[in-house]
Amino acid sequence: MNELFYNRPQVDLVSESACLLRFSDAVNNETADRISIVAKALRELPGIVDLIPSYTTLLTVFDADHYDRFAIVARIRQLIEQLDYDEKQLSAVREVVIPVYYGPEVGPDLDEVAQHCRLSVNEIISLHSDTSYRAYAIGFTPGFAFLGNTPEVLHVPRKNTPRLKVPLGSVAIAERQTAVYPSVTPGGWQIIGRTPVTLVDWSSESLALIQGGDTVRFTPISRAEFIAMGGTLDGF
Repeated sequence: MNELFYNRPQVDLVSESACLLRFSDAVNNETADRISIVAKALRELPGIVDLIPSYTTLLTVFDADHYDRFAIVARIRQLIEQLDYDEKQLSAVREVVIPVYYGPEVGPDLDEVAQHCRLSVNEIISLHSDTSYRAYAIGFTPGFAFLGNTPEVLHVPRKNTPRLKVPLGSVAIAERQTAVYPSVTPGGWQIIGRTPVTLVDWSSESLALIQGGDTVRFTPISRAEFIAMGGTLDGF
């Protein structure tokens, strides 16, 4: 058996209708791989109504009205024991490509980030867009995916004073993570660009473009391409 699954997640009841699977203390791709494979298997288990992945855990919500919680937790443990590592499952991990305009009108913190990292703006853009990220967690607002890890040289602190309004589609970095704001909200991350892509579709079954476990890449686009794709330059 591959050592990826040598350590099985710890399964604990946390309410009458949910249990928490704890996989590791380490936030990395290996942990994300394990969460993705287990989540995929649990989706086929009768009685499961929701799965909420986070950095190192998977909250599993079940139908407590029709299923005994102890019986379903026992079934979850049994399913996990039967799982084996399969490279084909990881090769099927979905990749989401997000076009980004890294321009001063939509990336007001780009120069400040460049100064902090002692790099040029072009180097910041290149490093950010050349990295493949993993959606470790979804939260804060619907569709907000916490993506990691950014290259170490791009680790920057959050802003001392958060903005009261971050425009829709803003691409930002903070500490080891990057993210796209799927709606207009307050925010304290360093904003370096904007995407014209819609991150949340309230009429779709999946709701959010980026799901937990997805890999995400950013691809630079020009100002003209951004506007042609429906992007707007207002908001600041």
